[in-house]
Amino acid sequence: VQLAESGGGLVQAGGSLRLSCAASESISSFNAMGWDRQAAGKQREWVARITNLNRPVYKDSVKGRFTISRDNAKNTVSLQMSSLKPEDTGIYYCVAEIVESGRTRNVRGQGTQVTVFS
Repeated sequence: VQLAESGGGLVQAGGSLRLSCAASESISSFNAMGWDRQAAGKQREWVARITNLNRPVYKDSVKGRFTISRDNAKNTVSLQMSSLKPEDTGIYYCVAEIVESGRTRNVRGQGTQVTVFS
């Protein structure tokens, strides 16, 4: 599967952005879809996941501000980000969690830059 992110950009603190991810194939069978991010000089961290049962899970620091959703018919995943903070700055990667033969592998896209300025 190939994943293509879009929607990143420059936004003032308190603002909103919506990230989208388009998959090259059906996502309905994937264990989960989600988003990771990586700030400059820091390790990549997971931000949100949504399972194939449409259950979302969020990193504590984004709960109440970010909303993840998926559209299996369109093979897309979105991340609506509100009340953005400078610490949300980073490259955001779309992630597909795929279980094959009992093993889980993560596939990521190229990423989209999100910059939040105060």
